Amino acid sequence: MRRLVLAALLSGCSAPPPGGGSPANIVLILADDLGYGDVACYGCPDIRTPSIDLLAARGVRFTQFYSNGPECTPTRTALLTGRYPQRVGGLECAIGLGGVGRYDDAARLAAKGELGLPVEETSLARLLRDAGYETAVFGKWHLGYERKFLADRHGFDRSFGPLGGAVDYFHHVEPGGAPMLREDGEPVKREGYLTDLVTEAAVAFLRGPRAKPFFLYVPYTAPHSPYQGPDDRRDRPLTQEEWDKGDRKTFAAMVERMDRGVGEILRALDETGLSGNTLVVFTSDNGGDPRGRNLPFSGRKGGLYEGGIRVPCIARRPGVLRAGTASDRVGITMDLTASIVRIAGARTPRPLDGIDLLGDAPRDRPLFWRARRGTVTWRAARGGPLKYVSRQDGAALEEHLFDLDRDPAEKSDLLGSRGADAARLKSLLAAWEVDVRPAR
Repeated sequence: MRRLVLAALLSGCSAPPPGGGSPANIVLILADDLGYGDVACYGCPDIRTPSIDLLAARGVRFTQFYSNGPECTPTRTALLTGRYPQRVGGLECAIGLGGVGRYDDAARLAAKGELGLPVEETSLARLLRDAGYETAVFGKWHLGYERKFLADRHGFDRSFGPLGGAVDYFHHVEPGGAPMLREDGEPVKREGYLTDLVTEAAVAFLRGPRAKPFFLYVPYTAPHSPYQGPDDRRDRPLTQEEWDKGDRKTFAAMVERMDRGVGEILRALDETGLSGNTLVVFTSDNGGDPRGRNLPFSGRKGGLYEGGIRVPCIARRPGVLRAGTASDRVGITMDLTASIVRIAGARTPRPLDGIDLLGDAPRDRPLFWRARRGTVTWRAARGGPLKYVSRQDGAALEEHLFDLDRDPAEKSDLLGSRGADAARLKSLLAAWEVDVRPAR
């Protein structure tokens, strides 16, 4: 793969659909806890991902793409709203099992039955449905347990998958036994390995009757814990003590099964003649956990070092995005929302925080993160190659400044030698925190 200038890479991206036909279909596939280095085309040596690699060979592979948070819920919030998740309130940490709030603001909302994505927020699915699209989500939701927060209330015509952050892959329950599968908002039972069930639902949708362009969102639970490969079925669900047990080999089996699912989705697009007018995007909601591989970066899921938020991202659109290219353009989850809105010709009632990553939007702007859990607050700001990151636990504060062009692994702290740069980023970060203060 060779790096091309932006104009060549995205040649024709603002043009109408090839041949002047119908608006482009959109398939958005989201992995769960997949590290930057867990995919072969991003340098992984021990996991086979031929389907994802093929997608990269036929599309654009982004090398400086970020998730909007180091955990599940904030990134999914940003994806659906196209805005920083902090604007919503209570969703800058993964919602706990059973709908538990894991920091003060989230706990406050949970106590009132309000911990979830309100329907008043902008929803990508609703915007696309209003623009004439059929919409479907098959996979993990994790944006609220109450009925009022579920996918059908946010513009999805069809939905299937678990409510929360993690379930037993075979028994589809949380620790303690609460069943989590929902179809179109209602409880449902299915037999099978969850990754396969998600794939089967997505493929059936693609092979079904088609009267409109479509938006298909496929948020897999793989390779999030519990660590269960497709051959690891037991007669009973895993206990809480067994939930986080597992090794890299099992993790790899989970990723490879998801990759097979990606291949089945791509094959369905080919065999139904839909590939030529379909944008396919593959990315992850955050960096890998200890079993994941975030190399060449430091850190992991839950923190704001690069390993927690730098993720794979691949986009394919035949005839529009130049195949087999790599881009170092800096992007973030909510940029995908802005790109999809533009491609679909949809209208949004409020400004989005994301930019059109797949179009000709400005190349550089500062990015911000804040992640909270318990008493710990992480903050980060990136402007150009410089990144400021802090971790605060009560009165204890750690601060760092890194030059990501020279030091992508964040090993050389420049805080002492470039205090003025750190102060500038901290000032931007403070202003951003005021701007994204939630109303509720």
